[in-house]
Amino acid sequence: MAWNEPGGGKDNDPWGNRGGDQGPPDLDEAFRKLQQKLNGLFGSGGGGGGTGSTSLSGGTIGLILLVAALIYAGLGIYTVDQQERGVVFRLGKLVPEAVLPGLAWNAPIIDEVFLTNVTRVRTHPHRTEMLSGDANIVDVAITVQYVIDSPTDYVVNVRDPERSLAHATESALRHAVGSATMDEVLTEGRAQLAIDVKERLQRYLNVYGTGLLVSTVNIEETAPPAPVKAAFDDVQKAKEDEETLVNEADAYLESVVPVARGVAAQQVQEATAYRDQVVAEAQGETQRFLKLLKEYKLAPEVTRTRLYIDALEKVLSSSSKVMVDVKGGNNMLYLPLDRIGQSGGGVGGLSESDIKRLVDRQINARVAATRGRDGR
Repeated sequence: MAWNEPGGGKDNDPWGNRGGDQGPPDLDEAFRKLQQKLNGLFGSGGGGGGTGSTSLSGGTIGLILLVAALIYAGLGIYTVDQQERGVVFRLGKLVPEAVLPGLAWNAPIIDEVFLTNVTRVRTHPHRTEMLSGDANIVDVAITVQYVIDSPTDYVVNVRDPERSLAHATESALRHAVGSATMDEVLTEGRAQLAIDVKERLQRYLNVYGTGLLVSTVNIEETAPPAPVKAAFDDVQKAKEDEETLVNEADAYLESVVPVARGVAAQQVQEATAYRDQVVAEAQGETQRFLKLLKEYKLAPEVTRTRLYIDALEKVLSSSSKVMVDVKGGNNMLYLPLDRIGQSGGGVGGLSESDIKRLVDRQINARVAATRGRDGR
């Protein structure tokens, strides 16, 4: 018998209703109860008679919005260090003004901030083999030191500024090395090579708009390739020996030339003095001769005798020996004047008068002997 047939019994209602007037459950009532529970969770009480509020109160919504705004505002606060600058994109569009050091705020989700350090010196090492201007292969290692000069250009213009720097360094270095000889690259031209690479590299970076500023280019090493290094070392050793010999020759030249110039100057001065002396003596002799000529014209015999005596005196004054010729005899008298002078005016303690008497006596004896021989 079906549950809803007459006499079938009302207790057989599958919906569990008890009582003759009860029907299926009310879904609206179930939703109202659920709404009341939610309102209780958010602090809103339900109305009397089993009815509740169907929406959140205005105070609750305002509180939720305030908390969300505070969280949103807090997420947008950040600090920029003294060494940093900030680049801002608002909805994908660049904001011209850079963010300066200090506390800053940008709207999350709407703004995107890129912070870059503009004071830190970055280093890019580079090493490669290349041809020099005289078609020789050289191995060059350099180090490029740079800083970020324009944060906006660094972030916006180039996708990978460091990679662009590496390519520009390779190009600038090859151009500088290709314009120089191998000797210049390896020896005295290294300083100029660094200057040329720095200038050309900076021009490339400016054209690319990387925002990088090259501060220093250091030439770490320049060397020939390993297979020819031994031969190159021999060449360098020969050049050093050549420079050493040239320096020694220059030093010898500097030591000899001044001495030779001094000797030459001394000889010139001596010759000049000798010339002046000869000229002066000649002039003096000329004046003396003219005076003697005048006297000779007045008294020829006396002047001639005087000249003869002066000549003998001049000749005998430099001689230590005197030979006396005795007339009428074959013997000559020898007087050792040097020994007489050394004895202080006498010989053997004799005075000059004694010596004179002895000399006269000897002369007289010689004369008498000569006359006796002639008489026989």
